[in-house]
Amino acid sequence: MSSQSDHLRPEDVVADPDAFYSNFREQTRLTPIAFCLEEDVSAETLTALSRLAKQMRVTQITVPSSEMGTPFNMEVDRLREFVSITNRDSVRLSIKTKTGHLTEDPHTAVELCQAAKGLGITLDPSYYICGPSRGQTYDQVFPYVYHTHLRDTSPEQVQVQIGLGEVDYNRLVSLLERQPYSIALSVELLPEQLEGSDRMLEMRKLRRLLETLL
Repeated sequence: MSSQSDHLRPEDVVADPDAFYSNFREQTRLTPIAFCLEEDVSAETLTALSRLAKQMRVTQITVPSSEMGTPFNMEVDRLREFVSITNRDSVRLSIKTKTGHLTEDPHTAVELCQAAKGLGITLDPSYYICGPSRGQTYDQVFPYVYHTHLRDTSPEQVQVQIGLGEVDYNRLVSLLERQPYSIALSVELLPEQLEGSDRMLEMRKLRRLLETLL
């Protein structure tokens, strides 16, 4: 969800959650498994989204961590408040690993989860392969992973065609299974880097690849 998107804006969902829920059921047969917010939202907005998630039987909400430079203690206070909000609806909250945010460093991502009890991580390995932490291990985040966003990535480009990147899906799935991780693996392709027809082809290729590992 993004305020900059024409597809799904959180403020529109919050304005009339019942209408959104009804329209969603009428327009698609897909079963949603998670909400992902691209920008920070207020506590009031998160409260409404958490209630909607409970209504739709969605058990996972991903929020961005704050941008680099944000004081650690300030971020912990924000995330503790957010976790307390989603806990009331039995919805799990996680922060996404992403360049430019506090979670661009895997150690900081883990420390945030340890400081805000109940908080998890939405792992997007692309930003650890193509970003300031490239070449470093990020194995320490796996015990805290609640959700995943997957695409293929090279050290120079955050999204490449499936098979041309350096994401070790076999090792990734193996590390998740050790936790154990029994939740869905999500594919997230960046639309601005793909044409419409290529997007569907890449989606099918990655889905088939993941199916061979499960």
